Amino acid sequence: MENKYDFGLVGLGVMGRNFILNVADNGFTAFGNDIDTEKVNALITEGGDTAKVNASTDIKDFTTALSTPRKIMLLVPSGKVVDIVIENLLPHLEDGDIIIDGGNSFYTDTDRRDAYLKDKGINFFGAGVSGGAKGARRGPSIMPGGNKEAYQHVKPIFEAVSAKYNGDPCVAYLGPKSAGNYVKMVHNGIEYGLMQLTSEIYDVLKKGGDFSNDELHTAYAKWNQGRLQSFLVEITSEIFEQEDDLTDGRLVDQILDKAKQKGTGKWTSQNAMDLGIPIPSIDIAVSMREISALKKERITADELYNRPKVTHMDKEQLEKLTEQALYFSFIITYAQGLHQLADASKEYGYELDIAVIAKIWRAGCIIRAGLLADITEAFKADKDLPNLLLSPTFVEKVQRTVQAARIVVAYGATNGIPLPGLSNSLTYFDAYTSARLPLNLIQAQRDYFGSHTYERLDREGIFHTEWEKS
Repeated sequence: MENKYDFGLVGLGVMGRNFILNVADNGFTAFGNDIDTEKVNALITEGGDTAKVNASTDIKDFTTALSTPRKIMLLVPSGKVVDIVIENLLPHLEDGDIIIDGGNSFYTDTDRRDAYLKDKGINFFGAGVSGGAKGARRGPSIMPGGNKEAYQHVKPIFEAVSAKYNGDPCVAYLGPKSAGNYVKMVHNGIEYGLMQLTSEIYDVLKKGGDFSNDELHTAYAKWNQGRLQSFLVEITSEIFEQEDDLTDGRLVDQILDKAKQKGTGKWTSQNAMDLGIPIPSIDIAVSMREISALKKERITADELYNRPKVTHMDKEQLEKLTEQALYFSFIITYAQGLHQLADASKEYGYELDIAVIAKIWRAGCIIRAGLLADITEAFKADKDLPNLLLSPTFVEKVQRTVQAARIVVAYGATNGIPLPGLSNSLTYFDAYTSARLPLNLIQAQRDYFGSHTYERLDREGIFHTEWEKS
């Protein structure tokens, strides 16, 4: 094969096909590989010019077609499939070649593969890709981590295909080893939180204000023009307009209220607990998807208990309050996720720059939002900022909206409308901003039953008391 292609991609499903076509559209030649002949042929047909885009089911033909160092991206299901593809590629690779895992692999798997391939002279990258199938085609946010020197070979391609925010590419080298996959994992955790919050506000408007789908569309569309501008608020406004092909109503009203998940939110929560970082807004978003799966039990329980009769609130007042509450809880959710990233960076040696991460999330990805521009500036001003809530800019934003969150949470509790994401965000805020918490009692209890000791406010040292009276 005479032509040498700039970029290779294994896995020509919707994401892979769209990504490789994006590469070709941006001035780089690309060669794909898949075991499915139909997917190979579909790419060749859509590409239109095999000098720019070509593909094969044969792994040797695929690797032979690529210029060196080979830059091969994998867009295949995470887990064992990634390892199988790597083993299939290895006999056909040379020292210095680059393999990029673009899937949602667990970060410890990336560390294992990085060490394994380093011994064989191959550079390995875990690169989170966010934006879905459309993002892959039009420009995703890309989060690569691995060998910094090797990244220079990939950088021109990734910068060309990534989303742009005011001309800036939404991709940057994030750090060594599994830094990229770890950042994408937390990105997805934040995504879980934001989605849960958006759905809770919908529930309040619908039950507490009797908002129609048209009114919901209008409210979310208006919010998307203001400080809540974001991909998730935008698509939510559009969802309320979608007609159902099978009935006379709107599609959203016919969708079963059981939310599924692929595990990245759960990974974020589990790892945060390992690190000792509180992320309750994300934790509860994972739990709510699990509760939603208990549909039959929920129906039975609904019949067993008397639920409060919802007292309707004035629509204009409710819309104003919920906009503020949603903005408040969005800030809290980002604060939690970024706190986890900062701590993990120290624990795992990633050397993450939080300002850079916020910057590459401003376009292309699912959690893109206008708020990220302010977050970027906050961490530029103080790269060691331990928590977004300590930024002077965000103190003002939170102060102006927290009271609305209190009112909405209280309204939900009184009227039996579950608002766990919003209430957890408020509780986190109240706890984080409290100089004194009642955990002194817990320490006393631990010392009482288990002699676990305690510290004192008035002097240094570790203390123990014999609490039981003889």
